[in-house]
Amino acid sequence: MTWWAVDVRTAPERRDWVGAWLVVHTGHAVEERDDGSLVTFAEDEAAAERLEAALAAEAPVETARRALDSADWSTRWRDGLGPRRIGRLTVTPSWVSADRSAPVVVLDPETAFGSGEHGSTRGALALVERYLRPGDRVLDLGSGSGIVAIAGAVLGAARATGIEMDAEANEIAARNAERNGVADRVTFLEGDAADLAPLLGPCELLVSNILRSVNTRLLPAIAAALVPGGLAVFAGMEEPEAELFRPALARAGFTPVAETVDAGWWAVAARRG
Repeated sequence: MTWWAVDVRTAPERRDWVGAWLVVHTGHAVEERDDGSLVTFAEDEAAAERLEAALAAEAPVETARRALDSADWSTRWRDGLGPRRIGRLTVTPSWVSADRSAPVVVLDPETAFGSGEHGSTRGALALVERYLRPGDRVLDLGSGSGIVAIAGAVLGAARATGIEMDAEANEIAARNAERNGVADRVTFLEGDAADLAPLLGPCELLVSNILRSVNTRLLPAIAAALVPGGLAVFAGMEEPEAELFRPALARAGFTPVAETVDAGWWAVAARRG
């Protein structure tokens, strides 16, 4: 198979948004070059062409595609990743060494979403790092690579459970839990969070890093899964969506206590009444 690179140029003020869009739509990290361009990868020329067309429909960009040599470009995207500090937590790829003097999550996302490179994931982790208390029980909805559930355990949660519709992602997440030595406290289940979350509660902290429409649909199940006064962290929403989601939070009996924006992605921590 011949992989293709897609070079992307856009205005500096839109670069973070475009980079985040590429991560979501390719499942790969994005290479940021010194000249301000972004580089992502596609499995073949047809996939590269579809990606260019989809991106052009969303943002003013200039793109160009080029065939690559026979290197394994399915893993070459790893080259741009390194340790990231989020509060007192460090997230590092499994192939990079990191300072172990602070809490560390060692991760290989493989094909699952959640590497710490996306603003929505970083926003969720920042709020988890701020509010998780040792001994808390954690639920992670849409757990992907397992990064948030594993971070909860690393930060002192008594147990953390991830719920994910993708069976392959759960296999990846389980490997990551083993890699971090927390498999005895972290479990990943396949299924619909609306059905499973209330059955897996009560918990003190719940994280839902999905889409706004899904977060809204899940609000009753999330309220049912939390202890009275428990905290929910919602992410996966772009900054303009905040005004649309806050009224839904209020109607469901949640009170926002903190918000964060990272690369245009909004996250909020809200307490159940």
